[in-house]
Amino acid sequence: MTSTSSDAQRLHDLARLRRVRDRIDREFAQPLNVESLARGAHMSAGHLSREFRRVYGESPYSYLMTRRIERAMALLRRGDLSVTEICFAVGCSSLGTFSTRFTELVGMSPSAYKRHDGDTVDGIPACLAKQVTRPVRNREAQGTRSRLR
Repeated sequence: MTSTSSDAQRLHDLARLRRVRDRIDREFAQPLNVESLARGAHMSAGHLSREFRRVYGESPYSYLMTRRIERAMALLRRGDLSVTEICFAVGCSSLGTFSTRFTELVGMSPSAYKRHDGDTVDGIPACLAKQVTRPVRNREAQGTRSRLR
């Protein structure tokens, strides 16, 4: 393969990965799995997973769960739905898995987050809360949370 054709293939793959990410952003509440995402992008599930992680730094599943938790945070701040209703509204089928992932990413349970003052997050106005409280994967979450407290 020549340099020009490999560059063209990389750009083509990037466009497909962007479409997969956009689909996750749009359809996060729908049942999605790597196989169906890969089929829609005309890639194998393994190739999609490897390339998605290489380009975006996390697996398609992790990206999907982050979007779901991010939306759940917004619904919890609104305060008019129960944790169980929010779990299903964001596309999770297990309350236990939802609560575990939420706690991993946010640093507190969904119930504790819901009880937290909805108008401010540690003195931050609600208009900035979404940006400041955006879920962060892995150990980065611990450092971010400690800076906010």
